[in-house]
Amino acid sequence: MTGEAFLQNLANGVSLGSLYALIAIGYTMVYGILRLINFAHADLLMVAAYIAFYGILVFSLPWWVSFIVAVVITALLGVSIEKVAYRPLRDAPRISVLISAIGVSFLLENLGIVAIGARPKTFPRPESMVWNIKIGDVSFLSLAIIIPVVTIILLLAVEFLVNKTKIGTAMRAVSRDFETASLMAVDVNKVISTTFVVGSGLAAVGGIMWSLQYPQIDPLMGVFPGLKCFIAAVMGGIGNIKGAMLGGFILGMGEVFLVAFMPDLSGYRDAFAFVILIFILLFKPTGILGEKVVEKV
Repeated sequence: MTGEAFLQNLANGVSLGSLYALIAIGYTMVYGILRLINFAHADLLMVAAYIAFYGILVFSLPWWVSFIVAVVITALLGVSIEKVAYRPLRDAPRISVLISAIGVSFLLENLGIVAIGARPKTFPRPESMVWNIKIGDVSFLSLAIIIPVVTIILLLAVEFLVNKTKIGTAMRAVSRDFETASLMAVDVNKVISTTFVVGSGLAAVGGIMWSLQYPQIDPLMGVFPGLKCFIAAVMGGIGNIKGAMLGGFILGMGEVFLVAFMPDLSGYRDAFAFVILIFILLFKPTGILGEKVVEKV
């Protein structure tokens, strides 16, 4: 592989890894608090993509206004899902909440197919945000820089929220011991709602960035990215924010360089992520940065 080809694949890998990391952080935040895999998280990125799409093309909003509206509405939808589908089952067996999460995921996907249609739509790329950058023989979109920068900024913001604020202290208390935190005057419902606001907002930003990078949207667009971001979260140590970001970058870089070094295996690119998941679960179930958690009976 030439130096130019390496740099080209590096830019692509960093961009893809940043997308995985951004969405995986939302997964890991919800799991860290509720010990719940929120499978509807992947479909929230689809919802955000369509809101932004219609905001620009139907309501003629400036792209940045449409993006903000998409993030706000998706965050509110995430909180609504928690209140309607998860909160009533909080004291139920863990499997009941998991089934509810899967049901919400299918509901969002099929509502999208019925209301919008299954035909893919082309997501508009703002010229002021997406342009081509050429350095020597290496050419890449501005998104290869914008997406990692946005991901790092949001990671730092989430880290500040969790480690330096009052609500963040409450989040860490609830994640350690749900019952004891409630006895110590922690408003558990507020903490969980805040977690879903942040996690859903991250999914929305990830959905918009994904649509800009791969400008074809459809109601099932969140399925494979969601599975891969879940794998990234598990790889890094689900429940650990930095681990989710690390897992996202490793998975994104691994996919891109797998195709670069072994183009004959490009058809198995998606399978690569699941192979990694199997090995992680076999040899280090807690993930790279994860901690062993003792489940309460």
